[in-house]
Amino acid sequence: MKKHAKVTSKGQITVPREIRRRLGVRAGDQLLFEEDGEGVRVTAVRKDSPFAKYMGIGNPGIGKGKKALQNWMRDLRGYDEE
Repeated sequence: MKKHAKVTSKGQITVPREIRRRLGVRAGDQLLFEEDGEGVRVTAVRKDSPFAKYMGIGNPGIGKGKKALQNWMRDLRGYDEE
């Protein structure tokens, strides 16, 4: 894929929409520019896992953490708390 971007007098560019979609970036996200042997590589900077927003979606009613999962398993198996 080849796309062009114009550099402004302030050194800013507009990243083409197709590139933003492929990188999964939106307004406010950061990009990392790294020089390699063939040119410059652009990658999205991820602070959190892209899957973090889906955490817990498959297990409603179960809290977060190991203790919550253990309690849920005990309830599921019918163990009485002592």
